[in-house]
Formats: sequence, C-alpha cells, structure tokens
Amino acid sequence: MNGAGAFAEFTAGLAAELDTRLAAADERLRTAYPGEPPGRQPVHTVYVPADRYTADTVRTWGRQARAALAEHGRTAAEFADALGLPPRTAAEVYDRVRAKLEREPVEDLRIDFEDGYGDRSDADEDTTARAAAKALAAAVASGGGSPFCGIRFKSLEAPTRRRGLRTLALFLETLGPPPDGFVVTLPKVTSVAQVEAMVLAGERLEAAYGLEHGSLRFEIQVETPQAVLGADGVSPLAPMIHASAGRCTGLHYGAYDYSAALGVPAAYQSVEHPVADHAKAVMRVAAAGTGVRVCDGSTNVLPVGGTGAVRAAWRLHARLVTRALEGGIHQGWDLHPAQLPSRYAAVYAFFREGLPAVAARLRGYLEQEESGFLDEPATVRAMAGFLARGLDCGAVGEAELHTLTGVAPLELRALTRPPGARGGDGTGA
Repeated sequence: MNGAGAFAEFTAGLAAELDTRLAAADERLRTAYPGEPPGRQPVHTVYVPADRYTADTVRTWGRQARAALAEHGRTAAEFADALGLPPRTAAEVYDRVRAKLEREPVEDLRIDFEDGYGDRSDADEDTTARAAAKALAAAVASGGGSPFCGIRFKSLEAPTRRRGLRTLALFLETLGPPPDGFVVTLPKVTSVAQVEAMVLAGERLEAAYGLEHGSLRFEIQVETPQAVLGADGVSPLAPMIHASAGRCTGLHYGAYDYSAALGVPAAYQSVEHPVADHAKAVMRVAAAGTGVRVCDGSTNVLPVGGTGAVRAAWRLHARLVTRALEGGIHQGWDLHPAQLPSRYAAVYAFFREGLPAVAARLRGYLEQEESGFLDEPATVRAMAGFLARGLDCGAVGEAELHTLTGVAPLELRALTRPPGARGGDGTGA
C-alpha cells in the first residue's frame, strides 16, 4: 500500500464497511445495555403485610428501631461489640445510624399482598387494597412516607392471576397517580411470557387510570427454579429483562421460596447458601449493563427477645449485608424494625472503612499522581460509584467527599458513567 493517503483511504473504507455490517449490533447494544441507571438506589426494601400498613408505618418503624438501639446498643462501644465492628468504625457510624433512624428510617417500602398477607376472602382483600392505597396517599401527603415505595401483589400464575390483578387495579384506582419512586413487585415469575403479560397489564392499567405511559414499572422476583433455568437448559432471566419494554427496574432474590424449591432444609435456607449464590450470580450477569439492579433477599432470624438474642441476630444480619456489599449487591430485604440498626450500621461501616483508600486512589488517578495502582477507566467508574453510593445513603458527607477527592458531587456522578454517556447531573431528578 503506497503512501499515507492510500492507507487512510483504505482504513476509512474498511471502517465504513464495518459500520454498515455492525449497525444492527451497535443499535442492539445501545438499546439493550444502556448502563447503570441514574439516580439513587435504596439500600433495602422493607416488606410490610398489607393489612398492617398505615400512614404512620414508616414513623412507627423508626420509633421501634430507635427503641431497639437504645435498649440493646446503648453506646457506640456496646453497638461495636454487638455487631463485631472495630471500635473506631463504630464511633464513626453510631451517630449516623441514630440520625438516619430519626430522619429516614425506611428507604423503600413494599406493601405486601402476597406471602406476607396470605389468602383472604375477596371482600377482605378488596377492603385491604383500598385502605392501603388511602394510607399510602396520606403518608405521602404528610411527608411520612419513604423515598421509594410500591406493592407486591399475587403472582401471574394461573391460581392467583385474577386476584393479583384485581388487587393491583383496586389499589391504583384508589391511590390516583402513584408517587415518585413507586414500583410493583411481580412475584414467583416462571416464564418470559409472564413478563410480557405484565407489560400488557401495565399498559392497560395506565390507559384505564389516565397514568403516563411507561410509568408503571416493576421488579421481577427471582424465587423459582424456572426463573433461573428454563426447560430448554437456558436461563430466561436475560430474556425476561429484555421483554419488559424498559419497565423492569430490578431483579429481587427470594431466598426461602427458591431454597425450598431446590430441597434445601429449612435450617440451612439462607442468602449465603450455595444455591443462593448461584442464583444471584446468574441474576447479576443477566442484569449487567441493562440498567436493571439486583437486590438480595432477607434473613428471617429476627432481632427479638433478650439482649443476647437481639445482638446475635444483629451480628448475623450485619455480616450478611456486608457480604452482599462486597459482592456488588447494594440492596436487600428487611422484615422487622429492629433490623434497621444493623442494616444501616453494616452499610455505613462498609463505606466508612473503604472511604480513605478509595478517595485517595481516585484523587491520585484524576490528578495523575503515583498511587501504586494502574487503574483503568472501568475501575475509576467503580470507585466513583462506590463514593456516590456512600453519599446517597448518608455514610459520607458532601464536604468530606470534596475534601478527600477534590471532586464535587456532580463531577463525581459524571465519573460513574462511561465517557459516551456523560451529561446531565446523574441524580435522576
């Protein structure tokens, strides 16, 4: 090939040919894998049986959580001993936990019409659906709600399909336009067809109640073997996400239904059992890059009874929360008000302990200083994401973050996105 001009002409022609050949693949990648969604992800989802939900539920959980902390973890030192935290870490998180329980005890709340509510007469469930919707509206109006909320209705499996849809429709009819952060949990999913049916149901409900198209978004609850591996030997989780027409916001692991279906004895059912790790690994691969977030399940060992029993349950809960965070899962389920202190303590400790090293490493990269690491852009996005999550949940303050990194919050959020996706404030507001 003679001369620079000929070389440039050759490569430009080849690139143009490949652009044409790969245009469809480029478009599929762009639309199917938009990357991490903007905005805050809650650190947990609290499940409350629908008949026990009131407009004061979030405040009540906060009061009960603060009472549990005051009784069983009266000082930072006692709390450190209870959870197995280093004293220095406990000193950093203790006041933050107390402040969180006062300011925002619940980040995400799901009003449960499924397993937590059980089978009732149609008349009873109709009444509960209307009452719960009125209570949610009142909570939102009074400022006593949670930043994120929604309902879990009965599944689209044949035996519960009509009851579940009726409850969802009654709830929406009574509620009116759902508040920001509202999401529906679709349980016991066994097929891609059910996800497609949920998309259709969302469209019809939006049209019936005058809601904005696409506003009814849902989570897929992964709690059946069929959701992880289909009859054809292929996992349907990725097809489920891509069949959701952009409405799916999360994959939530259902620990106990899934473990029981695989024959795990009750005493060994846990979010850290090998079958749970396998399911969540498949969930994470299926969701990676799609904008769908993965959520861990719960522990059913509740912090109730005497101080010894409460502290043992706290320690277990904190360990499981930390284990999920270390594995890249930033959200889980909580089932009892006394789990809130251990949830926030574990989350805050995770970010506080990682803050100095991550902040220094990010600053070194941005200022092109020698840091002992040869970091790639993907790792930089992960470091910025770590710090942004710490900021969102209250583990890290804006001024503190700016001092350690030299980066303002908006700049930090821009760093969490690939270069081609940067723009906007990344807050989701």
